[in-house]
Amino acid sequence: MDTTAPPPLTLAIEGMTCASCVARVERSLKRVPGVAAAQVNLATETAEVVTAGSETAALLPGLLAAVEKAGYHATLREPDATAAEPEAGLPWPLIAAAALSLPLVLPMAALPFGVHWMLPAWLQWLLATPVQFGFGARFYRGGWKALRDGSGNMDLLVALGTSAAYGLSVFEWLRAGAGAMPHLYFEASAVVITLVMFGKWLESRAKQRTTEAIRALQRLRPETARVRRDGVEIELPIGRVAVGDLVVVRPGERVPVDGRIDEGSSAIDESMITGESLPVARGPGQPVTGGAVNGDGLLLVRTTAVGAETVLARIVRLVQSAQAKKPPIQRLVDQVSAVFVPAVVVVALAALLGWGLGAGEWERGLLNAVAVLVIACPCALGLATPAAVMAGTGVAAQHGILIQDAEALEAAHRIDVVAFDKTGTLTVGRPQLVSLQPVADADRMQALRAAAALQRGSEHPLARAVVEAARAQGVDAPAAEALRAVPGRGIEGRLDGQALQLGSARWMDERGIDRGALADAAAALQADGRTVSWLAADGSAVAVLAFGDEPKPSARDAVARLHAMKVRTVLVSGDNRAAAAAVARTLGIDEVHAEVLPEDKAGVVAALREGGHVVAMVGDGINDAPALAAAQVGIAMATGTDVAMHAAGITLMRGDPALVADTIEISRRTTTKIRQNLFWAFVYNVVGVPMAALGWLDPVVAGAAMAASSVSVVGNALLLRRWKGSAR
Repeated sequence: MDTTAPPPLTLAIEGMTCASCVARVERSLKRVPGVAAAQVNLATETAEVVTAGSETAALLPGLLAAVEKAGYHATLREPDATAAEPEAGLPWPLIAAAALSLPLVLPMAALPFGVHWMLPAWLQWLLATPVQFGFGARFYRGGWKALRDGSGNMDLLVALGTSAAYGLSVFEWLRAGAGAMPHLYFEASAVVITLVMFGKWLESRAKQRTTEAIRALQRLRPETARVRRDGVEIELPIGRVAVGDLVVVRPGERVPVDGRIDEGSSAIDESMITGESLPVARGPGQPVTGGAVNGDGLLLVRTTAVGAETVLARIVRLVQSAQAKKPPIQRLVDQVSAVFVPAVVVVALAALLGWGLGAGEWERGLLNAVAVLVIACPCALGLATPAAVMAGTGVAAQHGILIQDAEALEAAHRIDVVAFDKTGTLTVGRPQLVSLQPVADADRMQALRAAAALQRGSEHPLARAVVEAARAQGVDAPAAEALRAVPGRGIEGRLDGQALQLGSARWMDERGIDRGALADAAAALQADGRTVSWLAADGSAVAVLAFGDEPKPSARDAVARLHAMKVRTVLVSGDNRAAAAAVARTLGIDEVHAEVLPEDKAGVVAALREGGHVVAMVGDGINDAPALAAAQVGIAMATGTDVAMHAAGITLMRGDPALVADTIEISRRTTTKIRQNLFWAFVYNVVGVPMAALGWLDPVVAGAAMAASSVSVVGNALLLRRWKGSAR
């Protein structure tokens, strides 16, 4: 992973209406020198731009100008920008357009009841004209900009269709002369514009509901914090709190910053961040996350991160980034969208000429062409995928599943093998030293002192277990000299003039150290499922250390759920074969790869992929990063290292293996919604356009269907918000 690459720029785009607009903005951005890639999302109305160089700020004016030239308006979206709240009521232009259109459509509604009356032609024209050229001006502007750019969009279709209906009405009115009452179509043009406006408003509200998860996370951030400085408590805006400040958090308040508890203890509710439904006990020295709710204790929290660097801010950014990206299935939609509007115009022209030349009914042909132009809906195609991705990633985040890119979300539904790391992933990750057996002539306490001296500075779980055991037994272990860690093998150093090594049996064998005197004891411990390490001094094995690490409470059920989903489970561990096999038996795991070096874990994953499987790797440590990157879907535990999370496409915000099955389930549901949306969007257009061309749909009915299509697509995606998960 290239850590020197500049972060992508996110632009807010105004004025897009359909998938054709998306394609046009993308083309314009990609033409800007220095742009490596650009992705535009209709549902979020954003563009994510990846630059080829490091001077992203220098490209901003050119990017904004390119969007403006394409006919849209762009602004830089700040990383912590708050998602817009849905509008409270109907906008006044829509109300006014509806008020003007209603008298035009009422006579049509009265016809089935035998009531035949019609407004005078001049009054129909007076009501329809403000709708057509006032409230409908946005369609003319958008259509003209598309034409000027050599493409088409929904605005162009609406402008062409309604203009044809309006123009035909004016022509018939003027041709009929004074006193005559011709058949006019002013109601078609006005009502279609009103219905499209209404549909776009409903669509906008529905799209905003897909970002509800983001808004809910953003609302967790308190505006102020109570800071203790020089013994005095003062309330400051959150932007003025600095790293190192001591923040006072009273019972019932939200924690305003990321930090560590200096004083006090309490139960912390982190449900909105991690998805964990039960409060978690926290005390001095333990971390707390901004946005969590303090229980019944007064806490003094030493600030470690503020603003954009907090966990909550990073979660919001990652979810927004995932929502802005396109899954692979969107490529098909982009290809169709590129030719959609021109194809619809050709069909409309064919309908006009077919009815006019073939049947001599030019007026009917024009109305059918209007219906074709109006019913065609590139909006539904453009919204089908991003709306589902937004809803899926949003609800996943609420349940503690942070999906960092849309490609991982789509790939996860095909997973048929899940490979797990052991320590910290399936087990609690807090192993304890349960046995230390020295050789016959060695002193046990001296062996413990030597082991603790080697492990004093290490953060490895086994190292912490040794140091804690020494401290509990009152053993004072000085720091060893010339320490050197050997990845995947162990650690070595010098103490009291002796050369010491502490590590795996493989490493001992590589160093030519005889383990025979303790081989039987080690074998017995391994048979009990213990993890074994060897201590050697001056080239001879002097003790064997055995560690025990209990499986997580949910691990067995998590594996059982995966099996129920027809997913095979694999354990990939650097631990000895007996210990790994014991954990696999306890949890019901299908396949075990033990004594695997960190650099070889990726090879195990690659071999599974070569066998035709779609593999997810689940891990939490630095040594898991290559395997996470090698899998089709890398799933990292947020309780582990940042390196693992950067290498993974999905992060589980709490260390619960049951979330793995939830991840696959939400991916399957999201992918199903994408396919449903695309199916109905394609079917709607494939069926609706020919029906309109054949004269089976009135332009007003076509306008209503067009307005309903995109709303139904977003509404179907919103059903994902009902998903509750089961790992709570």
